[in-house]
Amino acid sequence: MDIASLLVQLLNGVQYGLLLFLIASGLTLIFGVMGIINLAHGSLFMLGAYSAFLVARATGSLWLAVPAGLAGGALFGLILERGLFRRFYTRDHLDQVLLTFALILLFEETRSLLVGNDFYSVPVPAILDFSIPITSGFAYSAYRFAVIALCLVLAATLFFWIERTKTGAIIRAAAEKPEMVDVLGIDSRRIHATVFAVGTSLAVIAGVLAAPLYSVYPGMGDGFLIISFVVVVIGGLGSVSGAFWAALVIGLVDTLGKAYVPKAAGLAIYVLMAAVLLWRPSGLFGQRA
Repeated sequence: MDIASLLVQLLNGVQYGLLLFLIASGLTLIFGVMGIINLAHGSLFMLGAYSAFLVARATGSLWLAVPAGLAGGALFGLILERGLFRRFYTRDHLDQVLLTFALILLFEETRSLLVGNDFYSVPVPAILDFSIPITSGFAYSAYRFAVIALCLVLAATLFFWIERTKTGAIIRAAAEKPEMVDVLGIDSRRIHATVFAVGTSLAVIAGVLAAPLYSVYPGMGDGFLIISFVVVVIGGLGSVSGAFWAALVIGLVDTLGKAYVPKAAGLAIYVLMAAVLLWRPSGLFGQRA
């Protein structure tokens, strides 16, 4: 194990973990505030990746897909929340699971009709298609650095919104004590719509950023969804800070495991999850019962 390859894997782990955070933060907010188990969240990530492919193919610029992903994801989230999910808040979790599973099938069939079932690659933007020298014998992809930086900016913006604004305070209260929102006379429908729009937007933008790194292919959101659920469980339901630190840990464990102990890499994150749950059943940052 040389230092250069270790640095590469550490940076790859941080970059992967930050993408997981964008997905998992929306997942944990939606479940924590609304009590919805959204199995279609991974499909929203896939939607972002295919959007990046289509925009890059049509315009030659991936960067146009970034603001389009943020705005389009938020709008799509509002449509889903008002058109479907609002009718399922008081329904059994099984009904919610069936709804989101149906959405997965719908998204997959729509994708197949529009772009087919081939694998596609999205080119790295020309302005970032180079490596940045770190040491005399080590350089790292400028695009991956840009992904890390943008994810950190989005994470900081989300933390500021959750921790320092009135809307964020209401969302935290709704995640920890949902009954208090109704007692205080706050319009819970507005809060639900906002949370779902933000969560959808983050999943879509994660897909946009991931497209040049992992290619674009059918069902690509499934693996990210499963790992994101692990992040949410380890970090604690409804905790954005928990999702952030858990995502970084999972990203590093998974990346380093695949690089140095590939036979045990698939098991490592689940062993870690089991260990955390034995120690703290509510997760690292979850509310104790």
